Amino acid sequence: MTRTPSRRTFLAGTAVAALTLAATAAPADAAASRPAWPTVFPLPDGWLPEGITIGAKPYAYLGSRANGGIYRTDLRTGEGTVLYAGGTGQVAVGLKLDHDGLLYVAGSTGVARVIDSRTGELLTTHQLTSPTGHFINDVTLLGDRAWFTDSRDAVLYGAPRGGRSGEIRALPLTGDWTQLPDAISANGIVDTPDGRALIVVKSTPGELHKVNLRTGVTTKITLIGQETVVNGDGLYRIGRTLYVVQNRLNLVSVWTLDRTSTTATLSRTITSPHFDVPTTAARYGNRLYLVNARFTSPQTPETTFTGVAVSL
Repeated sequence: MTRTPSRRTFLAGTAVAALTLAATAAPADAAASRPAWPTVFPLPDGWLPEGITIGAKPYAYLGSRANGGIYRTDLRTGEGTVLYAGGTGQVAVGLKLDHDGLLYVAGSTGVARVIDSRTGELLTTHQLTSPTGHFINDVTLLGDRAWFTDSRDAVLYGAPRGGRSGEIRALPLTGDWTQLPDAISANGIVDTPDGRALIVVKSTPGELHKVNLRTGVTTKITLIGQETVVNGDGLYRIGRTLYVVQNRLNLVSVWTLDRTSTTATLSRTITSPHFDVPTTAARYGNRLYLVNARFTSPQTPETTFTGVAVSL
C-alpha cells in the first residue's frame, strides 16, 4: 500500500526544502555580489615607479624614482595613499617588506633606507657606497641582512635588518661574473629555495647567477628553453619556481629551478595587454602584481602610471 502524505506533512517538507535551497544559494549570491579585485590600479601622475612589494596583508607598496616616496595601495579596491613623501634628491627603486613591518628600500644613489610601513617614518639610512658611479637597484631579505644589488659594480651589500644601524658587509662578485662597463648588470635578487645562497639577474646580456654568500663566487645558471633573460629586472620566487620580469619585452618568464639552483628550465611566459614595461613583481594570493615603469614613454610630472595583476 502507498500512503498519501497529509497536507500538513507536505507543507512542512516543502518549507524545509525551501530553507535548504535558500541556505545553499545565499553564499553563492553573496560571493557574486562582492566586487572583483581590480587587475589594473592607478598611481599618482608622475610617480615614476619601479619597485613593488607586498606582505601578508592585501596592501602593495610602490616606490618613486621622482622623489623617493612610497605609495600604498589597497589591492581590494585599487585605492591608495602616499605613505612616505620622500624628498628632493631621493630615489626609491627595489623594495622589500619584512615580517616586522619594516620596508627596505634601494635608494639608487649609494644609499638604502628603512621605513616603517605602518607610520611612514624613516628609521635608518645606510650609506652603502659613494653617491656617484653606483646604482643601488634591488633588495632581498635573507638571514640577518637585507642584500642590495649595485647595477654599476660587481658587489652586493648586506645591511642589518631590524632598522638598526651597523656594519655594512660588501660582497664582491667573482667566479662566472664579468662586469660590463656602461651597462645595467646586477638587478633583481632573491634567495635560493634552500636559503643558502642568492640568485641575481644580470640584465645585460641576460644571465642568472647563483651567488655563494660566504665567498661571493658566482655560478652562471644554465638556462634550458630560452637562451637568455635579456632585460631581466625584478625576480620573484615561489618554491623552485622563479619569475623573471623582462621589462622591455613586456613579459614574465617562468622557470623551474633544479635541486641545486644551477639549472633553470623555462616552463611558460606570462604577458598582459596591460603591461607597459613592467619592472618588478610581488605576490598576493593567486595573483602576481607588477608595476609599469613605462621607460619607453615620456617621464614627466603628467605621465600616468599603473600597477597590474596577472593570474599565477
